[in-house]
Amino acid sequence: MIETPCIKVCTLDARNGICLGCGRTIDEISCWVEMTAAERARVTSDLPARLSGQKAGKMITAAG
Repeated sequence: MIETPCIKVCTLDARNGICLGCGRTIDEISCWVEMTAAERARVTSDLPARLSGQKAGKMITAAG
């Protein structure tokens, strides 16, 4: 079984194409099972920064 960062909150941000739940792009989601373990690990390591960037962007938008 391949582990996934999916948390079942599958909604893409229309501005940047990043899933609001896991932080992956639609291409990463669709190719996930075909990626090597190293590719999945690289994507997974990028997700916290992507998700924190999403939250920061929403704060700016909400305040502005």
